[in-house]
Amino acid sequence: MADDIGPLVDRIVKSDADGVPADKEALLDQLEDLEFDQWALLLEALPIEERIAQWQLIPDDMKAEVLVEMRADARLSVINALPTDVLEQLFGHLTPEDLIELADSLPDHLIDLALRQMGQKQRQFFEHSNQFNENQIGRYADHNLLILPQNAKVYDALRLFRRDIPECTDALFLTDRAGRYAGTVPLKSTFGAPGHISLVELMDEHAKPLPAETSLEESADIQEKSDYVLLPIVDSKGMLIGRMTIKDGFQILRENHESENMARAGLSEDEDLFSPVWKSSMRRATWLGINLLTAFLASWAIGLFEATLQQVVALAVLMPIVASMGGIAGSQTLTLIIRGIALGQISKGNLTPLLLKELAVGGFNGVLWALAIGGIVAYWFSDLMIGVVIAVAIALNILAAAFSGVLIPVILDKMKIDPALSGSVILTTVTDVVGFVTFLGLGTLFLI
Repeated sequence: MADDIGPLVDRIVKSDADGVPADKEALLDQLEDLEFDQWALLLEALPIEERIAQWQLIPDDMKAEVLVEMRADARLSVINALPTDVLEQLFGHLTPEDLIELADSLPDHLIDLALRQMGQKQRQFFEHSNQFNENQIGRYADHNLLILPQNAKVYDALRLFRRDIPECTDALFLTDRAGRYAGTVPLKSTFGAPGHISLVELMDEHAKPLPAETSLEESADIQEKSDYVLLPIVDSKGMLIGRMTIKDGFQILRENHESENMARAGLSEDEDLFSPVWKSSMRRATWLGINLLTAFLASWAIGLFEATLQQVVALAVLMPIVASMGGIAGSQTLTLIIRGIALGQISKGNLTPLLLKELAVGGFNGVLWALAIGGIVAYWFSDLMIGVVIAVAIALNILAAAFSGVLIPVILDKMKIDPALSGSVILTTVTDVVGFVTFLGLGTLFLI
């Protein structure tokens, strides 16, 4: 996909920069095969003026879906540039599912505009989905599913199959007269079965519905372990409100991964490549401020030993080695524990033996690398005591890193703070401070 987008971006931006009009026909030949998500990536990769110009080249029947695929900031840059009459036409093609995806980043008047152009049933779908928050699967229920009453027969199912079967469909769902979920029937079990057989007899007794209040992450995990490519979603009253497909599960996992990666740098997953400078600056300022505080803390620790550094300049040269070794060792442990927490593998019962195991690993690696680095440093500076000091400091810092790498994510998880987002910042601060204080403190004791 990226291989298709890159050359198009180069061509569009270069032609505008040179003041040479792009060959529209040739460009259309390249653009006509793009899927919705590729169009979204292309628009997000363009400066805002070029983005608006290329938006006009998207076929009208694709524009609504492209808008859904775009990140919130980039999407709003397009919406804000469109006149009211164009917006009315565009929002007339939105489904309830599309509007739910967009609702969190749209002004209220645009949501009202879209709702006014929907039928009564579609508005009901939207209002019902909108009852759930943005982290609950009920909000994103797909309403395109196969449903039959629980007294239906096999021939009823076969008649239903003559219509268009929705993608990612390997089962149909049975409901009672009130619309409550009654069971799941695998499509394969209906093929070859006598037409007069009741579908209830073919139901999978092990198939369970997905409560609408289930979190997105947990829903994706349940979907991954399911025997079906789709799962029925029910509300608190047992009413069948829609389905979740394996495609939805993959999208949730991808978005979670992207969100975590962006949040580690203090950014939003909706960040636009070409957001206004002021807006981008304000978003990043908070994270830079937090980093500044941790840097001041590490600098304060170093400042405690200013006199030592003035007398033994070699310590200043070697400090980054101590901090770096602790940081790498700690990040390895941190990553392992965060994965365990995400998979539900960490509990009170196994926390102590896990901590002891990581301390043992840290102790082994600490001694191994302490001896190696201590020997190199002693030879480098022709001073055995400097080698001993850095060796002991590295061993202790790697042990502290192992200890912190286990406890920090566990504590953050107990505090309902995502350890994947803030764990590395805290760990880095701990290993820097412990490393500097240990190294410079030992240097003060034995070298001055």
